[in-house]
Order: sequence, then C-alpha cells, then structure tokens
Amino acid sequence: MCEWPVVAVCDDAFMADMSSIEQRLNDDLTASMRAGDKARTSTLRMVLSAVRAASVAGDAAVVLDDAAVVQVLRSELKRRVEAAEVYEGAGRTEQAAGERAEAAVIEEYLPAAMSDDALQAVVESAVAAVTAGGVEGKAAMGKVIAAVRDEVGDAADGGRIATVVRSVLGI
Repeated sequence: MCEWPVVAVCDDAFMADMSSIEQRLNDDLTASMRAGDKARTSTLRMVLSAVRAASVAGDAAVVLDDAAVVQVLRSELKRRVEAAEVYEGAGRTEQAAGERAEAAVIEEYLPAAMSDDALQAVVESAVAAVTAGGVEGKAAMGKVIAAVRDEVGDAADGGRIATVVRSVLGI
C-alpha cells in the first residue's frame, strides 16, 4: 500500500479558497473540454496555469483574490495582443488570428472597460484637482494618473489612462 496520504485536489476546502473568477475559469474549462472546443480549452488551460504560477510566485504560496486574478488576466491579454501585432507585422496572419482568438477568450473574464467619455470626465476632474494645487505640465502627469487609477481601479487600462491624461494636459 501507499504510505503517502492521498488528497483530493478539488476538494471543497480547495474550491472555497479560489476566487470567483478562477472558479469560473475552472468551470468553463470543464465545459469547453466536454464540448470539444480545443482552442478555448487550450486558452483556458494557459490562463489557469498563469494564475497558478502567480499564486506560488514569491516567498510563499497565496490564494489570489479577484483583483490579483484580473491583473494576471490583463497581463496575459497584453501578451496576446502584442504577439498578434508581431505576427501581423511579419505577415503570419494565421498565427495572428490565433492570438486574437485567445485574446477574445481572455477578454470574456475581464471586467467591463470604462467608456471613453466616462474616463475623460474622471481625468478632467483629476486634472482640475491637481492643477488647483499648483502643479502643471509633466509634473502633474504622475499625480493625475495616480488619482485616476485610485478612482477607476481596474475599469481602465493604464495605457488608456496615460493617453487621455496626456491629451487633457496637452503634453
């Protein structure tokens, strides 16, 4: 007989510790495997692997909350978008289409992005608050981005925020 204790990997205690997004990823992986959707299954396995790698990165293993899982998803999405652009530039349209398909699957698990008009309004109010303190130009950019980031959280990508801040500040 085996002397090692046998532990069920998917027991109730383990599943209770998972974030709701990670749980949804696992459930959707099972569904896509049953449906025979190879592309979706592959993408979900890759994303879950990245989430698990992030949970054991560092000094000790931790259970990721939804915000941390969203950060991992954003990172994976960014990789797919950049890879698609590189493939497109190299004339490899099939690989670019595959990367875009993976990006579309990942986007399903991200929170809805803030509209451009709403982001513009938040940035304009943050610019008004920072410039009222006497900070102008490029020096204000970091403070404005920090203020907007605090207000919108994960609803807007950092690159989008920076672009809008630059346009409002006229930099």
